[in-house]
Amino acid sequence: MTLIKETPSIKLKFSSYEVFVILLLALTQFTVVLDFMVMSPLGDMLMKSMGLSTSQFGLCVSAYAFSAGISGLLTAGFADRFDRKSLLLFFYIGFIAGTLFCGLADTYPKLLLARIFTGIFGGVIGSISMAIVTDMFVIENRGRVIGYLQMGFGGSQVLGIPISLYIANHWGWQSPFLMIVALASLILFAIIIKLKPVNEHLLLKSERNAIEHLWHTLTLRKYRIGFLATAFLSLGGFMMMPWGSAFAINNLNVTSQQLPILYMVSGITALFIMPVIGKLSDRFDKFTIFTVASVLLSIVVIIYTNLGPVAFWVVLLMNLGFMVGIMSRMVPAVALSSALPEKQDRGAFMGINASLQQIAGGIAAAFGGMVVVQKDKFSPLEHYDTLGYIIVFLSIVSIFLIRRVSKLIKSAE
Repeated sequence: MTLIKETPSIKLKFSSYEVFVILLLALTQFTVVLDFMVMSPLGDMLMKSMGLSTSQFGLCVSAYAFSAGISGLLTAGFADRFDRKSLLLFFYIGFIAGTLFCGLADTYPKLLLARIFTGIFGGVIGSISMAIVTDMFVIENRGRVIGYLQMGFGGSQVLGIPISLYIANHWGWQSPFLMIVALASLILFAIIIKLKPVNEHLLLKSERNAIEHLWHTLTLRKYRIGFLATAFLSLGGFMMMPWGSAFAINNLNVTSQQLPILYMVSGITALFIMPVIGKLSDRFDKFTIFTVASVLLSIVVIIYTNLGPVAFWVVLLMNLGFMVGIMSRMVPAVALSSALPEKQDRGAFMGINASLQQIAGGIAAAFGGMVVVQKDKFSPLEHYDTLGYIIVFLSIVSIFLIRRVSKLIKSAE
């Protein structure tokens, strides 16, 4: 398969303020992603310390996703009626409060309620950030911006997760959440002081009320295709991710000391690969890059989910393949989806898109908890390979859906 070269009008340099906005949004993403991602490496510790079953832990993960999805749908109709900075502040403050509640939880019901509360606010922040990016940067430069923005994902694994695991081993599983609260509070201060209002979209008057605006965004055919493509992208990751640490420790014989190294190496790979993929997405056909990455990811998934006890370097190699495949799919897919909505619909589109992504992820996490079985706290996970085969099928469907999104965008040019 050959890469089809596009004819971009790429702006080579960003202004100092644009660089600041990218950095600020990346740091915001870092805290939100870390809050969600840390549940997976803490999974084995949580299940053992609280005596949780795989289905109960899966519910903790899916509760965040479901609440985030419902919250996003409820706020999507209003998203284009407010300054995006004000929206970001409101939901980020709620996210900080919810993360604090997670750090203070000492029982399973309290933790479950805290995850629901955090999801209500945290799940909307990504869509607000994407709306800001879409407002500020043209499509020809957006792949690079999204690549930099998604470095928050890699950063959470390079620094966030290893540090979180280290302090969790010393001060308990609640301590990573308290660390996130402290860091997020500093970022909140920077948003208040430095971020300018993002309200150009308010000049585009709409006679629709919030409900009508939401319904209008939902009923447009090209938007629905984008929503469906994003939802299928989320199913695979959420189905497999929550059991990552438990599978590594109980099936692959990775030790608790090796686990931070595993996440750190994966994160470093993400930090290097995302800017590269972002630039490639601006230079070459985004759908082609997505397809190649999907094939690579499917091969790695099949091999990894069928592994037994192996040398640590093999586990490292497989996780590197995961990270390259996931990031190489995410960046071009997000860049393509961001080109679908009109300016006056961007907030609603991004909100609905993020909501359906979270809801799909919640369904996947709950489903994964029912498929995967662990007989006792120290037994290997069973039926993890079944999840792998399901994920490959979902990847194939995603290729067809992203292809339709790509065609819609090219036909509109």
